[in-house]
Amino acid sequence: MTVTDPLSTIVSAARKGDQHAWDTLVDRFLPLVGAVVRGHRLNAADGDDVSQTVWLRLVEHLGDLREPAALPGWLRTTTRNECLRVLSARGRMRPTDPQDEAGGLDAIAEDVAESDLLAAERHRLLLAALAELPAARRDLLLLLLEDPPVAYEEISRRLGIPVGSIGPTRARALDQLRRTASLRGLAGDEATGGGDAG
Repeated sequence: MTVTDPLSTIVSAARKGDQHAWDTLVDRFLPLVGAVVRGHRLNAADGDDVSQTVWLRLVEHLGDLREPAALPGWLRTTTRNECLRVLSARGRMRPTDPQDEAGGLDAIAEDVAESDLLAAERHRLLLAALAELPAARRDLLLLLLEDPPVAYEEISRRLGIPVGSIGPTRARALDQLRRTASLRGLAGDEATGGGDAG
């Protein structure tokens, strides 16, 4: 078995406990996991911890993955979530010397940078999720997010829907948004969602 074999064949063998199939999966997708880790600028020790956690999660959840083709997305999402978890934990546990005022300021600046990174990642995920929605629902949600707020009458006029339909349509659009592949990983169900989680 080699990394060029069909993914469904490798996954099927790995589910049955074939160690060579597991090694092949790791060889095939280690570059993907490494690229996501590097994109989050983790140090080597944190990156190794994330990688080990991702492979452990795969061992635990490979049987839950309905479609072998979803594995790359699942790995990407799981790795990203682990990187964000590590960055968040590192921000809460940063040791500083109370006698070193500059060190304290540096730590605050690093916390802000990590917070900005998390916010940028959430923004990217939200944009990707919005792109998965039908145009009419996406347009409605974007109008509802306008600042200053757009009146329902104006939304009705622009989108050609009755004022009384805006609330229920908004609820359905938000529900659909929560179930998009882009946001599924944030809810922690990327292993059982069945689709490409990334």
